[in-house]
Amino acid sequence: MMLLTLFANPAARAGFNASRRLSPKLDARKRLRIAEGVSLWLAVLMMLFVHPLYAEASEGNEERAGQLYLMDGQRSWQQPALVLDSDFKVQVSGLLAQTRLTRSFKNTSDQWQEGVFVFPLPEKATVYGLEMTVGERRVVGRLEPKAQARKTYDKAKAAGQHAATVEQQRPNMFTSRIANIPPGETVRVDIRYQQPVSYRHGEFELRLPTTLTPRYMPGETIADAPKHWQSGWATPTDQVPDARDISPFTVRADDVSPHSHRATIALDIEGGFPLAEVTSPSHSLHTNIDGTRATVTPEGDRVLMNKDVIVRWRALAGREPTAAVFHQQWQGQDFLMAMVLPPESTGPVLRRELQFVIDSSGSMAGESMVQAREALLRGLDTLRPGDYFNVIQFNSQAHALFTQPVPAERHYLARARHYVHNLQADGGTEMTGALSLAMSMNRAPVEALVQQMVFITDGAVGNESALFEKIRQGLDERRLFTVGIGSAPNMHFLREAARWGRGEYTAIHNSGEVNQALKKLFAAMEAPVLTDLEVRWPSEGSESNPVPSKPGDLFLGRPLVQVIQGVPAAGELDVSGKLPGGRRWSTRLNLNHAAPATGLNRHWARGQIDELMDTARLNGESPDQARIIRLSMAHRVMSPFTSFVAVEEQPVRPAAENLESEQLPTLLPAGSRSGMLRYPQTATFGPLFSALGLVGLMFALALAMLNRRATA
Repeated sequence: MMLLTLFANPAARAGFNASRRLSPKLDARKRLRIAEGVSLWLAVLMMLFVHPLYAEASEGNEERAGQLYLMDGQRSWQQPALVLDSDFKVQVSGLLAQTRLTRSFKNTSDQWQEGVFVFPLPEKATVYGLEMTVGERRVVGRLEPKAQARKTYDKAKAAGQHAATVEQQRPNMFTSRIANIPPGETVRVDIRYQQPVSYRHGEFELRLPTTLTPRYMPGETIADAPKHWQSGWATPTDQVPDARDISPFTVRADDVSPHSHRATIALDIEGGFPLAEVTSPSHSLHTNIDGTRATVTPEGDRVLMNKDVIVRWRALAGREPTAAVFHQQWQGQDFLMAMVLPPESTGPVLRRELQFVIDSSGSMAGESMVQAREALLRGLDTLRPGDYFNVIQFNSQAHALFTQPVPAERHYLARARHYVHNLQADGGTEMTGALSLAMSMNRAPVEALVQQMVFITDGAVGNESALFEKIRQGLDERRLFTVGIGSAPNMHFLREAARWGRGEYTAIHNSGEVNQALKKLFAAMEAPVLTDLEVRWPSEGSESNPVPSKPGDLFLGRPLVQVIQGVPAAGELDVSGKLPGGRRWSTRLNLNHAAPATGLNRHWARGQIDELMDTARLNGESPDQARIIRLSMAHRVMSPFTSFVAVEEQPVRPAAENLESEQLPTLLPAGSRSGMLRYPQTATFGPLFSALGLVGLMFALALAMLNRRATA
C-alpha cells in the first residue's frame, strides 16, 4: 500500500520531495526504507503470481511426464496405446537352458500401431527363432542379413502387412519391432533363445533379465546423425553412435497400465543329479523337486518386470558334479561339450596391491549405492598386513583417496572407511577416466606385490567395446575383478571386462548377499587355482575349432567348459594345468559316456562368432562380416550382422489408415531413484521462467522510477 499511495497521491509526492530537500541524511534513510518496501511487496507479488505456475510445471514433470504419452501432428497428448505382456518358459538340461519368450502387444487405441521395444536378454544368449501370431495365424520368421531384414520389414510395414523383426544392439540388448497392429487386437511374438547355465562353488545359476538400467553415453554429440530406425532418449555421440538404439524410455511401474510390463515364468530343471534345493535371491519361489528334476515358478500369478529373475540350485551333499560330457549330432556333424572342475588347491598367501574403483554415478543412486559401499567396506576388511591399497571413485570425474597406494595400516584404513561411508551417487559414468587414473598411478614402493583391481559398478555405459580395449591395453600385470551392483546390472560388461582383465566377476543382487558373494570373490582373488591350461581332444583336426580356443586361468570354484565340433563321442579327453606352487595336475574324461544334449551346435556357433569379433578387436580391424553371416545363417543363430524377420503375406491395413508408432518403455530397476527416469516431458518450467522474467522487469522499472524522482 505504501508504494501505491506514494505514486497515486500528488500531495504525498510533494511532501516527500520537500522532506528530501530538507536533510540529505534523512533523504537517504527514506529512500532506503522505500526501496525495502518496494522489494518486500514485489517479493510477495512474485510468490502469489509464480507459485501456481511452479506447481503446474512440477505437477506436469512429476506426474504427467511419468506416462509415456504419444504426440500427434497437432502436438496433443494421447494415452499410451500398447499393453505389454511376457511369458517365459524355460527348459534347463545340463549346462544349457532353452527359453521360449512370448511377448504380447495389445493395441488399446483406435489407431493402427507399430510397437518398438528395446529389451535385455542374458549376456550369453543365442537367439535362434522368431514366430509371429495374429489371431489363429502363425508366421515363422527367417534369418537374413541385418540390412536386408530391415528392408524386408520396412516394405511389409509400408504395404500394410503384419510384420515383426528382432535385431541385436549389444550381446545382451535387442530390439523388437511389430508393424500394423490393428485397433483392439493383440499380436504375439515368440523369441527362442538359449543361454549357458553358470556353475560356481557347487551352485548352478540362471538369470532372466527383464529390464535395463539407463546407460550413460559419453562423448561429443553427433549433430547430423541419421535418425532412421533409431529411437530413444539419448543423442548419438562420437563414442556411442548408436545411442538412440540403446536408450529406451524408462518409467516407474505406477506409470504403466496395471496389466502391462508383467511376466509369467516357469522353469523345468533337469539337473542330471539329485537336487537338494532351489532358491532365489530376487523372488519368492514355488518349487517341486523330484529326484533330479524340479519345476519352479515365482510366487504370484505374474512378476513385475523391474529386476532380474535369478534361480539357483544345488545337488545333494556329496553328489556335486566335478566333470560332465555332453554329445549332439546335428546335420551329420558331432558336437561335444565338456565340463571339468579342478581341485580346490591353495598356495602361499601373497601380498597384494589392491585398487578399489567404485562407481558413484547417478545410475547408482538408491539401493545400488548402499550395496556398493558395503562391498567396498567388505573388501577393505580383507586386507592383511603387508598389503597396499587405494580407493578411487568416479562419476563425471575420477578422484583418488590417496595419491598412491598406501599400506593397509589402521589409520589409512580408518580414513578409507570414513571416505566410503560418505560416498554419494551423482553425475555421469565416465569409466574411461577412472581406468586411466587407476592404471597410470604409481605403484607401491614395495617389490613382488600382486597387482589387482576391484571394479564395483552397475555397468550402465554405452561404450563397452572402447572400455574393453582400454582394459586390454593398459592393465599390464594387473588383474581386473568386477563386482556387479543393482537389480538389473549390465552383465555383459561385467563378464567381458573381467575376461579381458584376466580376472573374475560376481554380481550382488541385494544387500543380504554382499558378505557371501564377496567372500567367494576374494577367495578366488588369492590366486588362480589352475594356470597354463592344456585341453587335448582325441582325433582333433584342423577344422575342430574348440570354443574357447584358448581357455584362460581358472579361479577357485570355476570349472573349465569347452565345446568342440567334429569330434565323435569316443576316446578320452585330457585336461592338464599348473596348480599354485608349480605342481602339475591332469585328469581324463571318457567321452564314450557322454550324455545326449541339444543346442551344442548353436553354443559352438555363438562362441565362434564371439572369437571372430575378438580377433578383429585385437588386430584393430573390422570384423569379417561375410564369414560371420555365413556362420550365422548355417546354424540359424542371430549375430551382430543378421536379424530375424517374419512377414504375413496378406496386407491387412487399409491404405487410407495411418500407422502410428510407439516406443514401449522399460521399467525403472527396483531400488533405483526416480532421478534415473527417462521420458518425454509433458510440462516444462517455461511459464515459470517467463514469470520470473516479468517480475524482474517490474522490479527494474520500479527502481528506475525511484531513481528518476530522486534526481528530479
